[in-house]
Amino acid sequence: MTILRKEMYLSVKKVKPLNDYNLELTFENNEIKIFDVKPYLDTGLFKTLKDKNFFRMVKVSCDTIEWPNKVDLDPEVLYEKSKVVIGHQLQPEC
Repeated sequence: MTILRKEMYLSVKKVKPLNDYNLELTFENNEIKIFDVKPYLDTGLFKTLKDKNFFRMVKVSCDTIEWPNKVDLDPEVLYEKSKVVIGHQLQPEC
């Protein structure tokens, strides 16, 4: 009998908005990754994030990130679809 084990997701511990609708994310394992939000900006409530001032209001909420209008992303998506940062910071803050 084969037992499937689902891997636990990693919680987001820190978020920093960067230029060009990117987010620098620090996960609970201290890995720093960059997540590109641009592919989501034409979908539903994510359209509100096109306002750069509003985009910069992102905060850590529980184990993921969230904006003031309650738009959030699953921490598994954030981890799987983000790119590892080599060095400390890939881009300047926005």
